[in-house]
Amino acid sequence: MEGIVVRRVIPSDNSCLFNAVGYVMDHDKKKAPELRQVIAATVASDPTNYSEAFLGKPNEEYCAWILDSEKWGGAIELSILADYYGREIAAYDIQTTRCDLYGQEKKYSERALLIYDGLHYDALAMSPFEGAPEEFDQTIFAVRDSTIGPVEGLALNLVKEQQSKRRYTDTANFTLRCGVCQLGLVGQTEAVEHARATGHVNFQEYR
Repeated sequence: MEGIVVRRVIPSDNSCLFNAVGYVMDHDKKKAPELRQVIAATVASDPTNYSEAFLGKPNEEYCAWILDSEKWGGAIELSILADYYGREIAAYDIQTTRCDLYGQEKKYSERALLIYDGLHYDALAMSPFEGAPEEFDQTIFAVRDSTIGPVEGLALNLVKEQQSKRRYTDTANFTLRCGVCQLGLVGQTEAVEHARATGHVNFQEYR
């Protein structure tokens, strides 16, 4: 198989996870509203599995929350979308080079790849050559014996290269400033606490 694994940048608009999934599954970077609806419907239809203990908030509240285009997705949403598409979703974390695989226990026969920098999700694709147009991207890979073959190594190499260039945000220690009140904050935990306390959600990273 000829080609290279490339990082396809998804706009930073709080819906990057959904749009990255939309791109790798459907070559569509504007699927966030639709995929948020899918997740809300899935969660609402199964309050037993999607309990407050699992979601971190009451089922109904979570459904309203995930439909808000300002809210970010994470592991819960990726596992639901893997089931919705009937494909594994591999999310590579640049900082640790760890790969979290969603849908693996369902033995799906295909896998799509995402890359995560601590705050933002982008799509990974197989491109025939550097600079090739996105319409040539291959984003779905056959799984055989729990692996997608050489693509897996190429993807990991790209993640390691991004790590060596420090293309990630250390969410435990990064410094942020609230864009509303200019308060300086350190790490995701402080930012989340500040957002809860004030309703401010406009943060800028600064060094």
